[in-house]
Amino acid sequence: MGQVGWKALCLSLFDYKTEKYVVAKNKKVGLLYRLLQLFILAYLVIWVFVIKKGYQDVDTSLQSAVVTKVKGVAFTNSSELGERLWDVADYVIPSQGENVFFVITNLIVTPNQRQKTCAEREDIPDGMCSNDSDCHPGEAVIAGHGVKTGRCLRAGNLTRGTCEIFAWCPLETDSRPVEPFLKEAEDFTIFIKNFIRFPKFNFSKNNVMDIKNRSFLKSCRFGPKDRYCPIFQLGSVIRWAGSTFHDMALEGGVIGIHIEWNCDLDKAASECNPHYSFSRLDNKLAKSVSSGYNFRFARYYRDEAGVEFRTLMKAYGIRFDVMVNGKAGKFNIIPTIINVGSGLALMGVGAFFCDLVLIYLIKKSGFYRDKKYEEVRGHEDDIPELGLSERSESGPGLPDQQDEPETQHRNSSLKGNHYMCPQLLEPSRSGRLGNTKVNEEQPQTLQPKET
Repeated sequence: MGQVGWKALCLSLFDYKTEKYVVAKNKKVGLLYRLLQLFILAYLVIWVFVIKKGYQDVDTSLQSAVVTKVKGVAFTNSSELGERLWDVADYVIPSQGENVFFVITNLIVTPNQRQKTCAEREDIPDGMCSNDSDCHPGEAVIAGHGVKTGRCLRAGNLTRGTCEIFAWCPLETDSRPVEPFLKEAEDFTIFIKNFIRFPKFNFSKNNVMDIKNRSFLKSCRFGPKDRYCPIFQLGSVIRWAGSTFHDMALEGGVIGIHIEWNCDLDKAASECNPHYSFSRLDNKLAKSVSSGYNFRFARYYRDEAGVEFRTLMKAYGIRFDVMVNGKAGKFNIIPTIINVGSGLALMGVGAFFCDLVLIYLIKKSGFYRDKKYEEVRGHEDDIPELGLSERSESGPGLPDQQDEPETQHRNSSLKGNHYMCPQLLEPSRSGRLGNTKVNEEQPQTLQPKET
C-alpha cells in the first residue's frame, strides 16, 4: 500500500456515517408509530421509574432480629388443678421471646402420675390381647404409653382385653374440653420489637417509634388508626388472619405475622416504616385427625417419701411465626442509565415494527419498499462502457482523441449544474497550451454543447 493509500486510510478514520431517512407520508403508519412511542414512554416513566423506581440501586439482603413479649393473666378453677392464676411464665413457651413462640389456650391435665403398672388404653391396637402370650414382657407398646409386663388384663368374661404395662399411671385422659381452658387469652397482648439493617447502604432501624413519652407503649394498640404501634391484641391478630379465637383456642393453630420493610432511602429515615400483615399458616379447611396444634409437657414433684410424681399437660394453643422481609432503594446513576437505554432500545423496536408494516403489510408496500431500499451501481462498472461509446463515436485517427474523455467529463459536470462560466475555462486552456498559438478550432472543442 502506497503513501496515498495510507493517507486515505487515516483520513477515513475521521469520516462520519449517518443514516438516510425516508419520510413516508402515510397517516396510518405514522399514527401507529406515535402510539407505540407514547405507550413505550408511558411504560418507561410510569411503570419503570415511578412504580418500580428503576433509578435506584436495591438491597434485598435484609438482616433482622426479633424480640417478643406476651403480657396478660388468666384465672382458672378446675377439678384437676383447682384454683390457679396463670401468667406469662405459665402459658408462653419458650419463656424468652423469639420470632417463634407458643401461647397455651387449652389444656388436658392428668395429675399425680406415678411410675407403676396399669392397663393400656383400649384404643391402642398393639395393646389389645386375648391371653398372656400376646403380651411379650419388656416389649414397648407401639404408639402406646409404656412397656408390657406379660399379663393380659380382661374385665369380666370378655374374650379380649388389654396388656398390662409399666408406665406413668393413671394414663392420660382423652376427653377434650368444649370450651377453651384460658378464655382470657383473647385479650393478651403481644409486643414485637424488630431490628433491621441493610448492609449495602449501612442503614439500621427498628419498628418502635422514637417517642420520648414512655406511656405510649402502655396504651397504644395496633389497628387501622395506629398502624405503627408494635403491640398487638391476640384476638385481633387471629381475626385479621381470617379465623375465630374460639376455634383456634380449642384445637390450636399457626398464625404468621409478616413484617415488610420497603424503604426509599432517598427520603428521610422517618419515612421508612414497617407494614404488618397476618395469615393462618396451618390448613384450617382440612378437617383431619391431626388438625390443630398441640404438644405435651410435664411438671415433676416429689412427695414426703421422696417418690417422684408428675402432672402431665397436653397443651393446645396458637403458635406465632414472625417473618421479616424487605428491601431498600437509593438513587444510583448506573441503573438509571440502564433503564433509559432499555427504553431507547424499545423505541427502536417500535420503529422496526412500523417498517415491517410499511414495506410488507399495507397495500402500497412495494412502492415504499422501492423508496426505502435504493440500488446503487459502483463507479468502476460505468467507466468501461463510457470509454467504449466515446471511442466508437470519435473514430480512429482524430487529433483530439486523447483529450476526449477528460473534456467530456468536464462538460458532463457542467451540464449537470446547467451553468457555464467561460471565464473559468480560459485559465485551463492557457495552462494547457502555454505560449503556443491557440488553434482556431480549439475553443469550439471546449465549448459545451447546447441542449
